[in-house]
Amino acid sequence: MHEQLPGDAIMNTAPKSISPWCLGASLYMPAHRLDLMDCANGEKLETVRSMIFCTEDAVSHAELNSSLRHLGLCLQGFRDTPNRFRFIRARNPEILARLLDLPDIEKIDGFVLPKFNESNFHAYFDQLQDTSFKVMPTLETRDVFDVGAMNELRQGLLQHDIFLRILMLRIGGNDLMNLLGIRRPRNMTLYETPLGHAIAQLVMVFKPYGFSLAAPVFEYLEDAVTLQKEIQLDLAHGLIGKTAIHPSQVPVIEAMYGVNNEDYEMALALNQSASPAVFRMHNAMCEVETHKQWGRDIIDRRQRYGDRRALVLPEYSELSF
Repeated sequence: MHEQLPGDAIMNTAPKSISPWCLGASLYMPAHRLDLMDCANGEKLETVRSMIFCTEDAVSHAELNSSLRHLGLCLQGFRDTPNRFRFIRARNPEILARLLDLPDIEKIDGFVLPKFNESNFHAYFDQLQDTSFKVMPTLETRDVFDVGAMNELRQGLLQHDIFLRILMLRIGGNDLMNLLGIRRPRNMTLYETPLGHAIAQLVMVFKPYGFSLAAPVFEYLEDAVTLQKEIQLDLAHGLIGKTAIHPSQVPVIEAMYGVNNEDYEMALALNQSASPAVFRMHNAMCEVETHKQWGRDIIDRRQRYGDRRALVLPEYSELSF
C-alpha cells in the first residue's frame, strides 16, 4: 500500500461522529437470537449502550442463511435509538455484500470486520466507500504478531477517506490465543499471558496515529474480581470499550470506566487555559503539554460513566442471559 504520513492535519480533520467512549461494553449476540429486535430497540437489555449482532463465530455454517434472513426481518422493526448503537459483525467480505443489500440496513450504525488484514483490506473497504457506515476492523490474525505487517496495515488505514470511517480497532483476544495454541487460565488476566506483549505492541503501533483500540473479551462469567483487574490494565494500556459476552459483564465493565474525583479534578485543571505549564495537584505532577489528552479522555469518561463507585458483584447463580 502507498505509504502515507499521518501528521496532525489528518487527525485534526477526522472527528468521529460517535465517540468510542459512547459504546461502553459492547455486547455480542448471535444474529439468530429470537429476541434480537427487542434487544436492538431497548425493550430488553435496556441499559446496554451498544451491541454487535454476530454472523461469524457465533453462527454455524448450517445456520448462516437462516440467520441472515432473520436479521433482515428484524431490521424492518428497528426503531431510531440515539443513545444505543447497533453493529453487525460480517462473517467475511462476501457476507458483508449480502448484508449491504438488505432493506433497512441503514438502520444500523456500522460493521465489525473480522480477521482483518492486508489480504482482505480492499474486499471490505471497496464495498463501503459509498456508504456512511462506521467500521471496527478486528485484529486477530497471525499478522498481529508481525510488527512490520501492522505498520503496513496502519498506513493503509490512514488513507483519509478510510480513517474517517474507522470508529475503533478491535483486538480479537481468543483468536490470537488460539493461534498460540493456548487459552487464558482462570484467575489470570490476558496481560499475564503472552498476549500481553501483543496488546502493548498494538497500542504502540496504532494509538500514536489517532486510532482507538477496544479491549478483548473476558470469557469467565463467575470471576468478576479478575475481570475488574483486567479492566484496570485495559485502561492503563489506553484501551476503550471492553467487549462483553454476557449482560452480567456490562455493569462490571462500565462501573470501572467511572472516574475518581482526584483524576477528574486534575483533568479539568489540565484543560483550563489559565493553568500553568506545570503544577502540583493531589501530590502528582501535572504537565499541560503531556497530560492534556489524558485529561480530555478522563472528562469524556466522567461525563458518560460518572464517578468510580463500589460495585456489588453478581453471584454466579444470577448469570442467566
